[in-house]
Amino acid sequence: MLQSLRSRRVETRPDQVRLAGRVLLLTADPGLVRRQLEGEDLAWRPGIELRDDISTDEITPAYICYYYDETLGDFPYLGLKCGDEFPITRGAVKRGGFVASVSGKRRGKGSSREQSPYAEMCAGIKLVVAENIERIYKENCQNLGVLTTTDFSLLDKVRRGEAIPLSAFTAGEGEITRGIIEYGGLFNFNVARLQGKVVLTPPTTRPRPMTLGEKILARHWVVDAARGKVGVPAVKPGDEGFVVTDIRFSHEYVTPMAAIFFEQLVGQDEKVHDPASILMFRDHLTFLGEAMTPERVKDGLLDVALQLEKKQRAFAEKQGIKLYGELRLGHHGSEAICHSKILEGHAEPGMIIIGSDSHTPHAGAVGCVAFGVGTTAIFNSWITKDVRLTVPETVKVVVRGRKPDNVTAKDFMLEILRHPYVKSGQAIGKLVEYCGDAVESLSVDERATMTNMTAEVGGFTGYVAPDAKTVEYLTAYRGMSRAQAERLCAGGGSDPDAEYCEVIEIDAGAIRPMIALPGDPGNGRVIEESGRVRVDIAYAGSCTAGKKADMDMYARVLEQAAARGERVAPWVRFYIQCGSQDVKRYCEERGYLELFRKVGATFLEPSCGACINAGPGVSKTRDEVTISAINRNFPGRSGPGQLYLANPYTVAASAIAGYITEWQEGMALARPPA
Repeated sequence: MLQSLRSRRVETRPDQVRLAGRVLLLTADPGLVRRQLEGEDLAWRPGIELRDDISTDEITPAYICYYYDETLGDFPYLGLKCGDEFPITRGAVKRGGFVASVSGKRRGKGSSREQSPYAEMCAGIKLVVAENIERIYKENCQNLGVLTTTDFSLLDKVRRGEAIPLSAFTAGEGEITRGIIEYGGLFNFNVARLQGKVVLTPPTTRPRPMTLGEKILARHWVVDAARGKVGVPAVKPGDEGFVVTDIRFSHEYVTPMAAIFFEQLVGQDEKVHDPASILMFRDHLTFLGEAMTPERVKDGLLDVALQLEKKQRAFAEKQGIKLYGELRLGHHGSEAICHSKILEGHAEPGMIIIGSDSHTPHAGAVGCVAFGVGTTAIFNSWITKDVRLTVPETVKVVVRGRKPDNVTAKDFMLEILRHPYVKSGQAIGKLVEYCGDAVESLSVDERATMTNMTAEVGGFTGYVAPDAKTVEYLTAYRGMSRAQAERLCAGGGSDPDAEYCEVIEIDAGAIRPMIALPGDPGNGRVIEESGRVRVDIAYAGSCTAGKKADMDMYARVLEQAAARGERVAPWVRFYIQCGSQDVKRYCEERGYLELFRKVGATFLEPSCGACINAGPGVSKTRDEVTISAINRNFPGRSGPGQLYLANPYTVAASAIAGYITEWQEGMALARPPA
């Protein structure tokens, strides 16, 4: 395969970039957006209120990601909510002749879906300008060749059609990022790297105290790819290079686009590198037919979505890649959600794992560095087995004390997400180390809730140092010998004098059960301060809340309710969905499935489902209220309604009570009048 790339011609961009076209300001005022789409050019000035926190769910809503080719150019910003309106319609951006797109803080937060910048690029957008830009989204832009900047002064040059020095986009970037920008994307850069046109400077960092995350990166650092030389004595924040991966995985939202890139740019008959360390999952869309609106079915979107599964399955079979697939016995559902199975069956302390999903840090619960990457990075890793990164700074989150019985890891995260340091975006792109006696007391499943939701923090990844509980987890789930598990966990901690850019202290004893108000996981609030909120849907599941420990929590609430003769409130639709077939077997063994049925809950086979607006549990109207244990509640994430986040106890209690309810041991869940 490498031979076919060694003769590929690749060149750098010119030193001057000229972007001829219009500038689209994504403002909070829907009227201003529409005026631009109708042909008016708005000059940028500080008084214009730009939309902040634009998530990739808003740039390309989940249903848009059923497309994986240039058709995506018809769809950027269809989910963008300005005020109470969605002012951008299909094809409007492409017709408008826009070359630059401008927004405020935290551009591209949320999902790692590369469909978002690819849709923008196919619509004509060549430059993204924002106050700050989330790591994965920014890397996806760079990997595709879309320019990014936080320098608003460049907008006048774009409007006047003036040449802009390429250095305006590379200034301050490391050697590799600068090279990727100069070569117009990651693939061209990697070809130049394989051809010897790019020779990387190895890091010169001397031995220093390091965090666990830094140690793992140092051990995996690619020194000489041609000779297979890996590992350096130390790394520090800012060091840029490539690290070899232990596991690479993707799901059906991403694999088809990556496969198309591979076949078009590498070759139809070429083989991926080391297929045994690649995994694929059919986990996102197995219930889609039950959630898609009749209008979208009529438009052919269900047929489009089904092609994702077919393309992934064909590529996996051709390449000899393990695929955790869809249930084939007339049942909806999948073998496992990717994050669930990676943690249950594959992740080990000290590994580096990359996945095509922002919640890849889930696996950090056992002390590995697991992070989400975009389609282009996954596709390139099939060629090289490595992935580029810049060593981030590390934030230390210390949770101390004894938590109340009805407080969970989810409440820890909702508290962390509303912390000023995190809320202001200062944790974006950082390693996040969770520690403290309150974290140590958590099960590995509960730790995974925290590392999973590092995606909502905006962090590069999150991890918990391996310990005795990790050893027990590895022996129970993997059938490892205790000696093997202890060997993997040995020495898996940060040095005592390691450096942190910020230390956040949390008192577990002061935390009370929380909810996140609709719109953003950072909208945390103590339940008892929130008033009475009537619930239409309760959803208990997803990778974040479909683990064994979560099922124990749902069952704890429901067993007590059943003993009092209580059932799900008549007006509530209550869904419980586990993360893998392994968790389902656990529920069967403990009688949970019968308990769930007895109280009136609907049990669902494993799948992402409602978490991405693709299964039972999604809202149908804007007025419907959902209480959910998933990880994020961006606008439109799980239907058009109002989505509140909460811990598993709260979700189960609210389903019985019919309104958002803080559960306490032994409490009667009395319902108000319907």
